[in-house]
Amino acid sequence: MYKDKRITVVVPAYNEQALIGETLKGVPEYVDHIVVVDDASKDETLVRAQKCAEADSRIEVQWHERNTGVGGTVVDGYRRAIENGSDIACVMAGDNQMPPEHLPELLDAIIERSYNAAKGNRFLASQQSLETMPRYRFFGNILLTILTKAASGYWSIFDTQNGYYAISTQTLRALDLSRVARRYDLENSILIQMNIIGARVADIPIPARYGEEVSGIRLWRVLPRLMLTLFRGFWQRIYRKYVLYNFHPIALFLCS
Repeated sequence: MYKDKRITVVVPAYNEQALIGETLKGVPEYVDHIVVVDDASKDETLVRAQKCAEADSRIEVQWHERNTGVGGTVVDGYRRAIENGSDIACVMAGDNQMPPEHLPELLDAIIERSYNAAKGNRFLASQQSLETMPRYRFFGNILLTILTKAASGYWSIFDTQNGYYAISTQTLRALDLSRVARRYDLENSILIQMNIIGARVADIPIPARYGEEVSGIRLWRVLPRLMLTLFRGFWQRIYRKYVLYNFHPIALFLCS
């Protein structure tokens, strides 16, 4: 436990045989549950995760028979965190990019400062963190952050593609997880859904680690899907928040 709160770490993994073991070994001892969700990997990710589970009773390994996308694995992990009675669910990807020593900063935002969720922000971290970020990720993140600000309504949030998240399970229960996107548009989608329910989200400076991992993201392939998610999400947010739940003149202004 961490400050009397039960913590689950969700580890989405796809073809991460080289780094899944290191990722799992790095999860802090105060974490109560570790849920690895293998997304139909084609390598030995599942086998290596299961070996880690034999050595660490906190680890539970789930797997998909077909690939659903990172969003699909994270949502399954969130549902498991709710089922096992955790207070907070955190995401730490299987590629070992998310430094576990910074996890308390995310947790404290929820426990001590009453935020519903907290996410990492590499742009607020050290200059060295930005210098080590691949250039295509740097500029792609800036573009998608600007668009996500408008779609989600979280104008103070930056680095929206950062998947290092902690969310209270009370907030997860309030979310309609069936509406959360299942692929690389996960982070954009979940911000939109959290704004609809009025969740408070903290932006925490946390550097990323770039090393042996190989990104599966090809911006030119995922951009059309991301743009569609943001477009639909914007109007969904306006309808549900300003028409369906509580009519507001802003809806008339946007539709005029």
